[in-house]
Amino acid sequence: MDFEFIEGLIRALDDSSIDSLEIERGGTRIRLAKSPTTVAGPVTMAAPPVVAAAAVAPASAVGNAPPIGAPATSVPTVASNLLEITSPMVGTFYLAPAPDAPDYVEVGGRVSPGDTLCIIEAMKLMNELECEISGRIAEICVSNAQPVEFGQVLFRVDPS
Repeated sequence: MDFEFIEGLIRALDDSSIDSLEIERGGTRIRLAKSPTTVAGPVTMAAPPVVAAAAVAPASAVGNAPPIGAPATSVPTVASNLLEITSPMVGTFYLAPAPDAPDYVEVGGRVSPGDTLCIIEAMKLMNELECEISGRIAEICVSNAQPVEFGQVLFRVDPS
């Protein structure tokens, strides 16, 4: 499959009322979807980092020292009530629609479902990432114009 064919599929999906499209051609399979799959949606609970932080907390509490042999920044502590918004794709992370435009969100700012959080550029296509939860941005985990991986934490949101 060539790039123009894939771009045509993306345009056709955007212009239609269908939610997802899967095609196999020449031994290559492509799946395009407007909404994230339930297997790897962009919003997940912060359970794994909380477990790791809880394991470090007792050692850090004694003399405020990190575990033996570990650098001081090895495990960030994350509040247990924070929800993580992860990247649905590989690409380049942008906080604003243009270099001279204001950021979509800032730490401490309120967000609600449908608000644009950032843009992820993938294959020269600008993909707006919309928020699916309500809350306050507690942390922006990626710097502007940095590459991101699928599933990488982009934002932490306090739902209260």
